[in-house]
Amino acid sequence: GRALAAAARAIGCRCVIVLHARVDAEREHAIAAHGARIVRIAGNYDESVVHAARLADANGRHVVSDTSYDGYEAIPRDVMQGYGVIAAEALAQQPAGEDGRPFTHVFLQGGVGGLAAGVASYLWEHAGARRPHFIVVEPRQADCLYQSALAGRATKATGSVDSVMAGLACGEASPLAWDFLEPCIDHFMLIDDDDAVQAMRGLAAGSERDVPFVSGESGAAGIAGLTVLMRDPALARQIGLD
Repeated sequence: GRALAAAARAIGCRCVIVLHARVDAEREHAIAAHGARIVRIAGNYDESVVHAARLADANGRHVVSDTSYDGYEAIPRDVMQGYGVIAAEALAQQPAGEDGRPFTHVFLQGGVGGLAAGVASYLWEHAGARRPHFIVVEPRQADCLYQSALAGRATKATGSVDSVMAGLACGEASPLAWDFLEPCIDHFMLIDDDDAVQAMRGLAAGSERDVPFVSGESGAAGIAGLTVLMRDPALARQIGLD
């Protein structure tokens, strides 16, 4: 929402952002600071997507979302390609290792799958057969991608979809994103809210090797997934972590 609001202001376009109940006031204020009008709903992320589509249809506006649905794929495809910039910037900052690969494992936040699909597909195209292993991390109660992997098709979460990881509290996988994720993601894993909170605090505290880094719960999901795996040596070895 914040990026969309900033982009709209940059080109002189009005912007309405629909926020669900789990988005906190700090994030709302950050979005509104870019001139967007905020519409709050009582429901979850998936309901905010439906509400945005209805508002757009009723007022002759355009929907900009990273999740696809029937008749709506062009913009989500563009958004996923935009997520590839994250991978491009990471590659530019990370030299290749002895095996020629800059990364061996990449942990990606789940959500509807758009971010994971955009980053993973870019890295796969860049590295080919030498691509890293991809692990998608989701809240346990918002497991739509994990369930999609079990079902072999884009499907819905089985939990409450109520998580402190508000950016990942999504109930249904994006069909378009799933088309990219199914052939390239090696592992799907679930974490608890406490795992994300602990990872967020660890990033903020920093260490001897890492400067303090401010992240929200959703942004910390990847490092939370890595931490959970490293607490189980047998599972870490199975995935090739050492």
